[in-house]
Amino acid sequence: MNLQLLSVTMLLTFALLATATWYVARGRQVHAAQLSAQLLANSVSPMMVFADRPAAQIELEAFSRRSDLLLVQVQTPAGAVFAQWQAGSGAPLSRIAPPLAAARLADATSVTMQELEVWAPIRLKDEVVGVLVLRESLAGLRMAVLTLSAAAAALIAVAILIAWRGLLLVQRRALAPLVELSNLAEHIARERDYGKRAAVYRRDEVGRLTERFNDMLKRIEVWQADLHQQLEQEQEAGQQFQQLAHRDSLTGLPNRLFFQGELQRYLAFSTEHDELMALMFIDLDNFKTVNDKHGHDAGDAVLCEVSRRMASVVRSRDVLCRLGGDEFALILPALPDQEAAEHLAQRLIDAVRVTLTINGVVMPIGATVGLAFAPVDATDATALLNASDQAMYEAKRAGKNTYRRAHSAGT
Repeated sequence: MNLQLLSVTMLLTFALLATATWYVARGRQVHAAQLSAQLLANSVSPMMVFADRPAAQIELEAFSRRSDLLLVQVQTPAGAVFAQWQAGSGAPLSRIAPPLAAARLADATSVTMQELEVWAPIRLKDEVVGVLVLRESLAGLRMAVLTLSAAAAALIAVAILIAWRGLLLVQRRALAPLVELSNLAEHIARERDYGKRAAVYRRDEVGRLTERFNDMLKRIEVWQADLHQQLEQEQEAGQQFQQLAHRDSLTGLPNRLFFQGELQRYLAFSTEHDELMALMFIDLDNFKTVNDKHGHDAGDAVLCEVSRRMASVVRSRDVLCRLGGDEFALILPALPDQEAAEHLAQRLIDAVRVTLTINGVVMPIGATVGLAFAPVDATDATALLNASDQAMYEAKRAGKNTYRRAHSAGT
């Protein structure tokens, strides 16, 4: 765009200068022709008075040394040719001599693109004795102007070419920071690396733009770091809240909310893979007596110790949860057979039944267990939990500190 604007401006300037040169040069030639015609008229005026045609002819031939002269003619007041010189065959006069009254007033000039004609009255002591007609060709002037214009056009073409090369260099140098800034912006948008910075090469508009861009990157980097830290804190707090929501605050075991979700998940996995799993419903014996006789602090200590003992005998894949109060549940996934769950129930009862002393006082704590199997006894969480709960009550009626299977009589 800069090159186009520069080219149009230079071409317009060239056209205006060429036109002005043509009109100025033509005006100077017209003026020179008028002066020459007036001088020649003064020279031939005595010859007109004395009717000396040979002398007038010699004077015209001497005047005809001018290269652009086409015709010079002396006419009598009546319009007859007194003397004449013509280059080659020439062309006839474009008009006849003006009336003498008009000739006395002023000279007459006719100018075209090809030639000019000057009509000058010949006076002797303010008396018009004839008319001098002078015709000159403008071909030489036109050729000179065209030659000058061609040279100027060539110079302008060279100048435009030089300007084009210079503008390319300047453009590359001026746009290099913008191109680098654009590439950096694309890299940052793609990689999300806000630690990058653009180099400031010059203290101009582009340099100020680069500085503002770097300031923006710095703010984004700080904002991103703050956001990342905030997200980490929120994530950590969320994990803590989730742990609090899914953990029993006293025993540290998973609570009922966690148990319900895990039971659903293990049941779905067992059904999908056709695996045997079991659910134990565990209720502590004589826990109300401990609370009433020895206080809630002793009861809390009993719950913590019983939880530790039960956790020590279960498998690493089993899920032991406290449902609330003195009720616990144990999810047993991927069992090889039902007897494995029964053996584990007996070990758990034995572990709880070991003498438990709090503040030097023996606590009469035992455990009663109800067993239910999936998919043997139930295939959904609610039915399986109800089946294990009913089995636990059967074990309670059987004398406590024992276990029962759902819909079966165990030992």
